[in-house]
Amino acid sequence: MRLTTKGRYAVTALLDLAIHADSGPVNLADISQRQGISLSYLEQLFAKLRRCELVSSIRGPGGGYRLGKKPHAIRIAHIIDAVNESVDATKCQGKGNCQQGETCLTHHLWEDLSQQIHDFLGSISLADLINKSEIKRIAAHQDQRQELMMQPELDGARIAAIFLQ
Repeated sequence: MRLTTKGRYAVTALLDLAIHADSGPVNLADISQRQGISLSYLEQLFAKLRRCELVSSIRGPGGGYRLGKKPHAIRIAHIIDAVNESVDATKCQGKGNCQQGETCLTHHLWEDLSQQIHDFLGSISLADLINKSEIKRIAAHQDQRQELMMQPELDGARIAAIFLQ
């Protein structure tokens, strides 16, 4: 059982968007740079998130994306479901044909585990994550790094030295 990159990146990108929501629409290029996610991949994910009304787009100069709902109303499970991701612990992707076309002895155990994981992710909102001090610290560090990267007089080695102090 594993959550694939698609689900992880979607959650990461929406959390980044939620953290930076106070400064207006957030550009996907900024999320891409802060989180190390390809811009074209983010565009694909945000198309799905927009269809599920988890984000809305603002066109034109200064445009970008905003959350489609308040952070407390967006559950992590909603994000994963929106990008057609499933957290499935079964070997058969829930089809029940795990053992030569038949249901294996432990199928229902793994199916129940999958449901527990989904329920757990459904109990956590973006607001819950935003309020964690560790996430605030990481986001501040990413913002500082991004600001330094935009200073042309600093090269990679000097930026690394600043963060290693």
